[in-house]
Amino acid sequence: MSKELIDPPGEWTRVSPRLAAVQEISNLITTVVFLAIVAVPLVLRRLDVWPGYPEWISWALGALVLLLGAIEAIVVPFRVRNMRYALRSDDLCVARGVIYHRSEVIPYGRIQYVDVKAGPLLRAFGLCVLQVHTASPDAHPQIDGLLRADGERLRDELARRGEERLAGL
Repeated sequence: MSKELIDPPGEWTRVSPRLAAVQEISNLITTVVFLAIVAVPLVLRRLDVWPGYPEWISWALGALVLLLGAIEAIVVPFRVRNMRYALRSDDLCVARGVIYHRSEVIPYGRIQYVDVKAGPLLRAFGLCVLQVHTASPDAHPQIDGLLRADGERLRDELARRGEERLAGL
């Protein structure tokens, strides 16, 4: 299947490659936390607090957590490379996906408001997330991994275009 069948035409802008580092660090933290949780019953068994607990379950769950963390670490760069957006004359297009491609097209007139958010890890890398809100409960596209200045500029541009299209109704 051709990529043109999935992605609407337009000039696409990719998100910052720094997002891959943020997601890799987040994946590492999540993996370590889950490993610690999975290790608790094993530690309790070794301390004879929970002697009846089968040790193999902790080892199997630990191996599963490590495997899932490794798979996520491999997928992250591909996922970030496929995140993109396009500002077209009448709408905003947001596309993402490695295996399952997803494209969202949001007419400017449907945009109610736009948020720019950044947690501590994103701020440390100078990135933000742009969240677009529409009247539809199912359509809240977001663009992850924008440079902070680009996110603020894009927020203002989308708000301006949304007001123009809304005023024309």
